[in-house]
Amino acid sequence: PVSNFDPKLSRRRNKDRFPLRLRGGLGWGKTRNISMKKTNLILVQPGDKFRLKDVDSASKGDYKSKDEAALRHAILEKRLAELQVRLYAEDKRSLLIIFQATDTGGKDGATKSLFTGVNSAGVAVNRFKVPSDLELSHDFLWRIHAAAPPRGMIGVWNRSHYEDVLITRVHKLIDDKVAQKRFEAINNFEKMLCDNGTKILKFFLHISKDEQKERLQARLDDPEKNWKFSENDLKERALWNNYQDAYQDIIRHCSTDHAPWHVVPADHKWARDIALAECVTDALEAMNPQFPDPTFDPKKIVIE
Repeated sequence: PVSNFDPKLSRRRNKDRFPLRLRGGLGWGKTRNISMKKTNLILVQPGDKFRLKDVDSASKGDYKSKDEAALRHAILEKRLAELQVRLYAEDKRSLLIIFQATDTGGKDGATKSLFTGVNSAGVAVNRFKVPSDLELSHDFLWRIHAAAPPRGMIGVWNRSHYEDVLITRVHKLIDDKVAQKRFEAINNFEKMLCDNGTKILKFFLHISKDEQKERLQARLDDPEKNWKFSENDLKERALWNNYQDAYQDIIRHCSTDHAPWHVVPADHKWARDIALAECVTDALEAMNPQFPDPTFDPKKIVIE
């Protein structure tokens, strides 16, 4: 039960709830399965010959049912809220979570699920859309850097600087030479953030083309979801294979020791949500933020 969870227990005693990453190789060169209980979120290591088509987007991990996952999700939700308060109070480091996905991939839903119960004052969500004229007059990282989370905060980027090596390549706005330079700039930028106290978690929410079709149709069938649909979605869907190739290239070139990519099977929303909750909670556990020591003696304070 959630009420039996004791955050004061040692990391060792909590290993069944929040175990360390497993280190067993599971194909694709050095690619590893980051399974913190029963999920199969894929951690891509630098230099992996990663192939996106080898990832089963419909995988549910080893959970027997949605209800079983929901029970664990409730435990993680409570622990994540506790760790977020400690990170905010510590005010020394930050956490940046980057979501990338094809259209209907579930970035909004994942964000909502992940931070249910978390104090919204400690979370900043940014959605990067088409650059403005001002933003286009600067380098492609200018608007991104301004949104980096300050100390104590969790930042969530719904799309990110990776759009500048994704859409631009699919629509041939830049060539491979420019893309390679941008990959290098991105890796250096993320290293700089890490060196200055920002932990980065990058998630690609991986859905199948059939699943996207169902989600687009659902937007057409439900009047309350019509606003989510755009005819441009169909034009982008026609470029499905190009987008898959571009994402695979991004994951291969921009998985680094300081900021590797995680690929999340996301056809089943509940399986996606539990995988994210486990990974983010584990990352915060490893950061182990602490409440600061008071600058006064609470026992000597008298409130009249």
